[in-house]
Amino acid sequence: QVQLVESGGGLVQAGGSLRLSCAASGRTFSSTAMAWFRQAPGKEREFLAAIKWSGGTTYYGDSVKGRFTISRDNAKNTAYLQMNSLKPEDTAVYYCAVDIYDYCSGAGCYQKLAQYDYWGQGTQVTVSS
Repeated sequence: QVQLVESGGGLVQAGGSLRLSCAASGRTFSSTAMAWFRQAPGKEREFLAAIKWSGGTTYYGDSVKGRFTISRDNAKNTAYLQMNSLKPEDTAVYYCAVDIYDYCSGAGCYQKLAQYDYWGQGTQVTVSS
C-alpha cells in the first residue's frame, strides 16, 4: 500500500507561481513513475506531467508545457510540480499519482488514468484574475 499526500495548493493571483508537493509513504518501489493531474468542476481529470524514477525523463500535457515543471527527490519519496505564469483556467483540484512498475514507454501511456495504482486526495489551486 502506498499513501500519497499533496500539499502546497492555495489562492494565487494570475501570473503568480505555486509549488505543489506530493509525499509518498508506505510501500514504495524503485521503479515508480509519478505524475500530476488536475480536475476542474464539471470536467474530466486532465494529465499534466509525469516523471520516471530516474528523474531524467519527463512528459507534459500540452496545456502546461513551458509553464509547469515536474521534479522528484527519491531520497524523500517526494514529487513536485512547479507552476509558473498561472492563469484563472488553471483553477482545479490537483492530484498526484504513482505508477508502481512504470511499464510506460511514451507520453500517451502516462496520460491514461488507469496506468496509475495510487492517487492522493488532491489539493485545491485557485487562480484569481
